Amino acid sequence: MSSWPTVRLVAAREVRVRLASRATRIGTALLVAAVVALIVVISLISGGGSADKVGFTQATSALAQPLKASAEALGEDVETSTVPDAAAGEQQVRDGKLDALVTGTAEQPRVVVEEELDDTLRAVLTGVVRQQALDRQVRALGGDPAQVNREVASVRLEVTALEPRDAESDERLVIGIIVGILIYIALLTFGQTVAQGVVEEKTSRVVELLLATIRPWQLMAGKVLGIGLVGLGQLLLLIAAGVIAGVATGELTLPASVAAGTVAWAVAWYLMGYFLYALLFAAAGALVSRQEDVGSATMPLMMLIIVPYVIGISVLPADPDNQLVAVLSLIPLFAPTLMPIREAMGEAAAWELVLATGLTLATAALLVRATGRVYVNAVLRTGARVRLREALQRG
Repeated sequence: MSSWPTVRLVAAREVRVRLASRATRIGTALLVAAVVALIVVISLISGGGSADKVGFTQATSALAQPLKASAEALGEDVETSTVPDAAAGEQQVRDGKLDALVTGTAEQPRVVVEEELDDTLRAVLTGVVRQQALDRQVRALGGDPAQVNREVASVRLEVTALEPRDAESDERLVIGIIVGILIYIALLTFGQTVAQGVVEEKTSRVVELLLATIRPWQLMAGKVLGIGLVGLGQLLLLIAAGVIAGVATGELTLPASVAAGTVAWAVAWYLMGYFLYALLFAAAGALVSRQEDVGSATMPLMMLIIVPYVIGISVLPADPDNQLVAVLSLIPLFAPTLMPIREAMGEAAAWELVLATGLTLATAALLVRATGRVYVNAVLRTGARVRLREALQRG
């Protein structure tokens, strides 16, 4: 049997096994829910919630329009309505249909709420009431309140930013962190899955049956490819859920070209990172014969994923152009977790992306031979853990 059909057959087997796994389906559903929940929380924290609903009685209805105008000037969304009477308005507050009810008179208003008045809404209402009081005093002194308000409104505070930031920077920062988290989880999860799959086949002796008909490198390549395809499908599903949630909540406002570029680079770095680390995890799994030993065998590889990720999410939000992170993002084993974050934030130059991609692909090509040798020489050996130096020298 030629090489590619054999590899494809092994990969198809891995895909079927993983998709049939209840743990895979439940885990994917939980991750999708987590991504959507994270975006919704970000939307609520950033003020993307529903408008405040404020009711007015007939006696205070004159305050409705000034309140709405003041709220809009501050970037707040307020919906106003007039209630038949105070009793009906209070009932709407109890039922949750109104956030606040303004009763009393326009000169001496009283605010009714269910529990407490939102600080922002309190500030807007206070400002409106004070403005109304000022207008009355101006009239009493024979002045023109409209003229006074125009003069006051014409005053502007001039602000000079020494280091102005792009209006998209905060959104790109959030996207960068989310992309980094997704790739980080994918590399850890599916890299570990590759190692555990290798050990599982060694323990059950299935690998001996498989290697009776196919070559060791074909088995390793098919396993890496199959698990990688499942991981890619999961990642695309998570990205799709995140994009839909971002658009629905109004948090994703980047131009389509920018968003598409970020998604494309996220997928590309997942593929490169997964292929790079899956080879290493497969070789590490081949060195041991018990599931209990997988953790110790793969711990150095996991640290190579965890350390740059932690550096990235702790340093980049406060210092996007940090030079240490920029250098680390060019190193092949660090690039898959750092470069996607920098690219999403718009901090990675084109030459950096090209260089990091080239170095990562070159490193992966070199690892194919080395990890393939380790896998071939160690996968059929059971019992004591095989030393890496011995696995590299044998055969």
